Amino acid sequence: MLPSQPLLHTVVFALAVLQVLASDTFIAAVYEHAVILPDATDEPVSPDDALALMNKNMDVLEGAIKEAAQQGAHIIVTPEDGIYGWRFTRDTIYPYLEDIPDPAVNWIPCTDPTRFAPAPVQERLSCMARNNSIYVVANIGDKKPCNSSDPGCPSDGRYQYNTDVVFDSEGKLVARYHKYNLFRGETQFNYPKEPETVTFETPFGKFGIFTCFDILFHEPAVVLVSKLQVDTVLFPTAWMNVLPFLTAVEFHSAWAMGMGVNLLSANTHNISMSMTGSGLFTPEGPAAYHYNSGTEEGCLLLAELSARPRLSPTYPPAINWSSYATSIKKFPGENNTFLGAVRRDIFTFSELKHEVGNYTICQGDLCCHLIYQMSYKSKDEVYVLGAFDGLHGSVIKYHWQICTLLKCKSTDLNMCGQPVETAQTKFEMFSLSGTFGTNYVFPEVLYSGVQLAPGEFEVLRDGRLTSKPGTSKPVLTVTLFGRLYEKDLPHPLRT
Repeated sequence: MLPSQPLLHTVVFALAVLQVLASDTFIAAVYEHAVILPDATDEPVSPDDALALMNKNMDVLEGAIKEAAQQGAHIIVTPEDGIYGWRFTRDTIYPYLEDIPDPAVNWIPCTDPTRFAPAPVQERLSCMARNNSIYVVANIGDKKPCNSSDPGCPSDGRYQYNTDVVFDSEGKLVARYHKYNLFRGETQFNYPKEPETVTFETPFGKFGIFTCFDILFHEPAVVLVSKLQVDTVLFPTAWMNVLPFLTAVEFHSAWAMGMGVNLLSANTHNISMSMTGSGLFTPEGPAAYHYNSGTEEGCLLLAELSARPRLSPTYPPAINWSSYATSIKKFPGENNTFLGAVRRDIFTFSELKHEVGNYTICQGDLCCHLIYQMSYKSKDEVYVLGAFDGLHGSVIKYHWQICTLLKCKSTDLNMCGQPVETAQTKFEMFSLSGTFGTNYVFPEVLYSGVQLAPGEFEVLRDGRLTSKPGTSKPVLTVTLFGRLYEKDLPHPLRT
């Protein structure tokens, strides 16, 4: 006699759990999705029309989820805005929202769809997870009614949240996160009164979750990693790339290394809005990543990661980020400086005039030190050492300390800091360090063509970002990003 379907599902799930428990690794996936967008409108569409659009996107996501599961993935992350897109006002997004309960209710929407109905999106996501025996992470919208007894209640009588949900391999809702740090265009959403720190345990490690702009702030990002000690962060995002520093793969890889955790970063894909760049990032660097600004296609990435990276023998040691640089004195004659803008941030720059050099420059409380040797110097290219110590951002401001070796857009020094994607100059070696006033420093090297440099640099315990012998590609930037969270404005003022 053949076993019944429920019994068969239970047996398969139990075997999968035992298999994961026997291993110190797991297979993770992220999907960069070219989102099907709604038509721009000033009037709300019907709930049926909203669901029809969301089903089109979920058709694509379901294909990626099935493929990931077939390749052995235990969890897959899909992007922010990946189910309904953007182009919304507060009123026009309402038909796309569902009431998402607290995961404590112990709910499997796939098998009990009417318990918190209507919830067709949650039901379908739950079934994708259950039918493929894989954890599914998605970004949708939550709505919560409120009334005049709540002084913060919006005039329309409801809160609307940009929300991440996680369904386990049985389809149960195990996590719900409301985005706390809204980007300046997200006027359709509210942020929760207090930041949420959402974690959940799996057979393959402890997970935390937050969304896009959250990564730049202390709450919830640093709290999850430093205080709650998660092993892996799930990161749906809709990241608009901004060279020279804030491309998705560049900063997200740097953040994973600086924080010492796995980061599963799933970006939306939209060339017209400079959205691309997803990856499976680890404390040692990227395990897999994708950056493609030339086509409109999505991309599925998979990699085997350490389930508990802090226990790994290759886990990076603790770093004193200012130890080396504080011992360096200025070198007279080598630091003729000028000011230049990277977007609205005014950097102090010094041109690298020789093929071999030893430079120190300062701005505010930050001094940056660079030792370098070029193996090939293009006559048409100029590089600078740059330092920035101050508030970054036009509307929402946060405090950076940045040391960078940077290729200028042209030989005109006034163009230093402008976006540039290609280079020809190669470096035989470089060593970059700074007198950072924080332990939260994120290191990264970006090569020509907006490519990362996995395995080609390291960070020494005294805070030096150094190249390993010979770089394989021309350099765009070598950067240390420091974040002084304590100098940020309070959250309501940022928003």
